Amino acid sequence: MPDDAIAPERAQTLSGLFRERVAATPDRPAYRQYDAASESWKRYSWREVAHEVARWQAALTQAGLAPGDRVAVMLKNCVEWVIFDQAALGLGLVTVPLYLDDRPDSAAWIIDNAGARLLLVEGRFQHRKVAEIVAASQSLERVVSLLPPESLADWSPKFVLAADWLDAAAGCEVRARRIDADMLASIVYTSGTTGRPKGVMLTHENMLWNAWFASECADFAADDVFLSFLPLSHTLERTGGYYLPMLAGCEVVYARSINQLAQDLLAIRPTVLISVPRIYERVHARIRDTLAKKGAAAQTLFRLAVDIGWRRFEHAQGRASWHPRLLLWPLLNRLVARGVTQKLGGRLKYAISGGAALPPEIARVFIGLGVPLLQGYGLTEASPVVAVNRPASNIPESIGQSLPGVEIRIGENDELLTRSRCLMRGYWNNPQATAAVIDGAGWLHTGDQVRADARGHYYITGRIKDIIVLNNGEKVPPGDMESAITLDPLFEQVMVVGEGKPCLAVLAALNPDHWQAFCAAQRLDAGRADLLQDSRVHKLLLSRLAARLRDFPGYAQVRRAHFTLEPWTVENGLLTPTMKMKRAKIAERFEQDLDALFRNLSP
Repeated sequence: MPDDAIAPERAQTLSGLFRERVAATPDRPAYRQYDAASESWKRYSWREVAHEVARWQAALTQAGLAPGDRVAVMLKNCVEWVIFDQAALGLGLVTVPLYLDDRPDSAAWIIDNAGARLLLVEGRFQHRKVAEIVAASQSLERVVSLLPPESLADWSPKFVLAADWLDAAAGCEVRARRIDADMLASIVYTSGTTGRPKGVMLTHENMLWNAWFASECADFAADDVFLSFLPLSHTLERTGGYYLPMLAGCEVVYARSINQLAQDLLAIRPTVLISVPRIYERVHARIRDTLAKKGAAAQTLFRLAVDIGWRRFEHAQGRASWHPRLLLWPLLNRLVARGVTQKLGGRLKYAISGGAALPPEIARVFIGLGVPLLQGYGLTEASPVVAVNRPASNIPESIGQSLPGVEIRIGENDELLTRSRCLMRGYWNNPQATAAVIDGAGWLHTGDQVRADARGHYYITGRIKDIIVLNNGEKVPPGDMESAITLDPLFEQVMVVGEGKPCLAVLAALNPDHWQAFCAAQRLDAGRADLLQDSRVHKLLLSRLAARLRDFPGYAQVRRAHFTLEPWTVENGLLTPTMKMKRAKIAERFEQDLDALFRNLSP
């Protein structure tokens, strides 16, 4: 860590962390984001951010918000998100982050469940959705909008423009409030893959110490640049991409959008990326599609680069001996690998993956090409990071080793249990759910099954509640199978089913572009409405799907499948805002199709 890193003992709270950072490096670049008006990237120093935080605190004070009151934020990643959060934290308020793409009814439920009195939004293209939230919410008193709406028809009496709101509070006296480490800092609602989401209560101490423990796992420097695109409503980005760089004094740059991420990587050239596996999977899919259009020689050269690059990585990790083939690496790096690493900016120190399992095959490709990929594990209830691979001890198939200051033990049914000062206070207004996951000794029961090796690395082997038990008693963890199937780009989204059945079946949403290519290769009319019901097409798709499962045990093979071209989305209620499948909702949506799959199936 840099010499001017701010330790938790010095900061005490998240708002104290901000004050200490401003005092230590007031003129150092803090944030950067794209300004559409000037078509350029605008930098903010810590001093400039502190000035804006003071203005927002005056407005929040004038609004009559008292310590413990909840305020919600529904913004894309931007410096205003940080300003609002720090203004709220410094007044003892509790931030409730919302996902931009969450459905209005879900967002309104969260706001009312938390009792949030105020909501900050970006506006412009968002107001129609926000108006629906306001209409459905009982607790909202005020909506502050950074931008005016496109149409006055979308404007609500509860709306106010941020500029007007801030100007009206100019001169309002802001009295210092005592903020303690054990005070509630945020209520973060979990994805809600089953039922309504639960509000995870995180204190200043929880997130501050988690950021510090995570920072000790790698060599962060003051000149590191984080490119932020994972939503700040996701606790991994908030702790790892917001509070951690504040501890270290690093600059954070906010990507314009996922669609413009490729251009932003080239423009910003970050040293640190934090992402969920989906981003790496998309990049991998693009690489694979590009290779498919090239000749056999280019494909062979690519595979050779990955193989030798992987051997080079294993040698550096002390797990493989030196081999003369490694002498080919400089040439392969110049011809193949550098083309990939340059598209990621060319100077990455750490590419961190968390939030879900990254398929080992994809990790192997990136690491083989020289991308410094580190996989970790966490959950919102733990603020969130529990374990992560280290640069000098990186086993991509694992979730790494526990963070310093974080305990892990393996409990009954091989369940991962964790305990630390980072654990949540509990679920908001839900003591029964809290008692179900935190036992009397303070261990959080994660529901994930693990094994450990002699080096202290942990490996996820399944999830207790997600295990499929066939009617012959065989137990199948569907996650590994789903990951294997989606390595074929034709299968965009996959859910394995079969609880209590004699065999497994699959529900799969196909990728439209690859479906077109599949049809062209088979000389089929992709426009035919009933094509997916054609028995020949169905057999071809099932055979292609089964090919991805050849290495699985015989009882884990798929004998039935239902294919659709309709994607599973947040909007249609089949995905959570963090892009996790709502298994029960998907099964409900395709209930008749599932019944047909298993009907008349002999045991």
